[in-house]
Amino acid sequence: MNQLANGAWTPYYIMLAFAAGILLLLLIRAKIRSFDFPAKARSRVTIGNGQTIGARSEQDDYFASAETPVGTIAVLADGISGLDHGRMSSMMAVSTFIKRFMAMEPGEDVPAFLTTAAKQANREILRELAGARGGTTLVTALIDGDLLYWGAVGDSVLVIYRDKSFLPVNRKHTLELLLEKRVLSGELTKEAAMEDPRRNQLVNYLGYELFDNMDIGDAPFQLRRGDKVLLMSDGIYNALSEIEMEDILNDSATPDEAAEQMIERIENKRIRHQDNATIIIVEPSI
Repeated sequence: MNQLANGAWTPYYIMLAFAAGILLLLLIRAKIRSFDFPAKARSRVTIGNGQTIGARSEQDDYFASAETPVGTIAVLADGISGLDHGRMSSMMAVSTFIKRFMAMEPGEDVPAFLTTAAKQANREILRELAGARGGTTLVTALIDGDLLYWGAVGDSVLVIYRDKSFLPVNRKHTLELLLEKRVLSGELTKEAAMEDPRRNQLVNYLGYELFDNMDIGDAPFQLRRGDKVLLMSDGIYNALSEIEMEDILNDSATPDEAAEQMIERIENKRIRHQDNATIIIVEPSI
């Protein structure tokens, strides 16, 4: 009888051992996942922003940021004030980039995303304009851990503030660039290029019939601890010198405080023809 009873219970012991093994594996898996959290936390960033309408009658700058498992993106667009529908163009451009970014999956090709988003934004702006005059610049930064991916079109700029120095990332798409090439080829003197009233005229922007593509980094920019990524419309860098910005960045504890102080300093200058001014400051936690 006892031998028969022990044999009858054997399958139950096997099932209990199997269940215990599954439970142990689940606990180990949960423990492994818990070690992933610090790595993800290191990819988080601190973002500050500031904006002023300046002496303009309308705010044509538009900006946004978002964070997903892919990383953190910041986008700034400066609607062209000399054209109609600048505000509409900047809002559509930023919205297009943010929507496409929110749909990205981890591991997707970032340069391909930037190229596709820019072309889509250009098409949608042209469709909305329906032959009317409009357009916008755009600069964007996508940060994944210590890697910075970027894209830019127009004259909004992206710079890295590192060790009390400004590292320019993109080049402005203005006639100034073409004039510099003519100076290098000997077709034009440096003085004539500097005096050309068209030097700040945009030669590429979103909402442009001949738009081809935005500039995109050939490889991601390697960020370091303490770096600050600055996205600026021309209303910022035309109103503040690098020395002024450096003083603010060195004295400010957070990106938000630095952005607010830059806007406050611009407004206190009361520049007669002050353009819309927008700045985003991103500080990765590396």
